[in-house]
Amino acid sequence: MTEEAAPSSPETFGRVDAEGRVFVRTHDGEREVGSYPGASDAEALAYFARKYDELVAQVDLFAQRLTSTDLPPSEAKASLTRLREAIANASAVGDLDGLAARLEALAPVVQRRRAEADAARARARQEAVARKEHIVTEAEELAGSSQWKSTGERLRTLLEEWKAAPRLDKSTDDALWARFRAARSSFDKRRRAHFAALDASREQASEVKERIAAEAESLANSTDWGPTAARLRALMAEWKAAGRAGREQENALWERFRAAQDAFFAARNAIFTERETGYQGNLEAKQALLAEAERLLPVSDPRSARAALRSLQERWEKAGRVPREEVERIEGRMRRVEEAVRAAEESHWRRSNPEARARAEGAVAQLQASISTLERKLATAQSAGDERATREASEALAARRAWLAEAEKTLAEFSGPRR
Repeated sequence: MTEEAAPSSPETFGRVDAEGRVFVRTHDGEREVGSYPGASDAEALAYFARKYDELVAQVDLFAQRLTSTDLPPSEAKASLTRLREAIANASAVGDLDGLAARLEALAPVVQRRRAEADAARARARQEAVARKEHIVTEAEELAGSSQWKSTGERLRTLLEEWKAAPRLDKSTDDALWARFRAARSSFDKRRRAHFAALDASREQASEVKERIAAEAESLANSTDWGPTAARLRALMAEWKAAGRAGREQENALWERFRAAQDAFFAARNAIFTERETGYQGNLEAKQALLAEAERLLPVSDPRSARAALRSLQERWEKAGRVPREEVERIEGRMRRVEEAVRAAEESHWRRSNPEARARAEGAVAQLQASISTLERKLATAQSAGDERATREASEALAARRAWLAEAEKTLAEFSGPRR
């Protein structure tokens, strides 16, 4: 705060002429400030001195507000201008030049406060531009998102942030708003198109599932068990491939479809359970036949085993169906008996085949002759000391003897008893 002016007597800065007019002295000379008729010179000067004191109080108050409060720069400038005019045109007696100097000493403070306010406004504008640029950039990044719910909520939040942000100059604000609005519009357009397509897809799925449910309901009382079960499985595949309908429609149609399936399969299972109960006697009959069939093993007489097996197979077919969980087990046991009989027949046929026996005898004789020849070659090579010929003859002789062992084994199979 500037120093206050020292008090001085009115006579120092003013005078009263013979006609009662009051004058004030300034660096520009004397000027008349008024008159006080009917009063003494001292009273007239005192009156105009009080006017000066009022100006001093106004300057003091201005100085205090300027240095001690957050006086807005615009108001400070207006107060400075007003006080300058008031001092320049004051109808008062006192040190107006000193008071004007005090006031001018405050002018740099006013200018500094104005500069600080301008800088603060510039920073605030930059921050506001940056904030709105950030809002616009994020909105533009979100414009291509397919996270419809979360992105929609975020864009609404960004709109509230935009509204809360300070306004900028018209051209900058309008340009940023146009970008923000375009990003929101792009997202909203894509979202509307998505849900329109989704609604169309759900409508189509609803039509398909309505047909599926209706067909399933028409099959619910069918007793054509196999084909109907296959068709219901096919309808289930169609249901899964159809996509989802609206939630309420989906649930209602599914309940209809499931109820139709449950009705059909419950009826089928009841029939099958009843049948399975009736198949228990067939199972016992087939178990007895299995015991009889397995007594044919091991097969010693293929011809009689085949005749007995044929009779068993006829009775097996007449015995009828057995419970499903037993089919694989008892059928497997019967197949093992059938395979053993068939293997015994093939073995017997090989032993009794004249052509095959002749081929086996021929192979044995040919190998025996070859071995005799090789034995002579080996003896000759050994006598001559021919190591190479000896080695080749020995290797060939070992191979022929191994072949002969196999051929004699084959021929021995034809030497068993014939029936």
